[in-house]
Amino acid sequence: MKERTQTGGQAISGLFTMLLFLVFVLCALFSVLMGSRVYENITKRSDENFSGTTALSYIANKIRQGDREDAVDIIEVDGTPVLQLKQKVGDEMYHTWIYWKDGQIRELFTDENSGLGLEDGLEILECDGLSMEKDGNSVKLQTLGSGGGRLELSLRSGGNGADE
Repeated sequence: MKERTQTGGQAISGLFTMLLFLVFVLCALFSVLMGSRVYENITKRSDENFSGTTALSYIANKIRQGDREDAVDIIEVDGTPVLQLKQKVGDEMYHTWIYWKDGQIRELFTDENSGLGLEDGLEILECDGLSMEKDGNSVKLQTLGSGGGRLELSLRSGGNGADE
């Protein structure tokens, strides 16, 4: 009779060990699933911030490179606000247009009489939207969407002959 209780105790002990192992496996599985969800959220936020801040940095560097007297302006082409950077190369006047169209920030570098339009620009970066405004010597930029940001630049040339 004692042998039956020992085998019964061993069976219960083995069953308890298996249940404990099952609980451990389930906890490990849930930890991995929750960790992957957290990783996915972090990656998504990082991508959103990347597009907003990279777009602003790119445009700010372009403005800084082209900051000369009367060379930086915001114009409207076909109802689209366009950042226009003018520069003279040899005897020809060229312009760089930076604008938002069809979910992309685009750039077009061409001479003034080329006849190229907004459809001809190169796609630079995906973005939910771009807002640009010039007020005197100040250029205000804003990327729209969840990863958007704002930036205000003061033009150093200021139109007072202090270019370059």
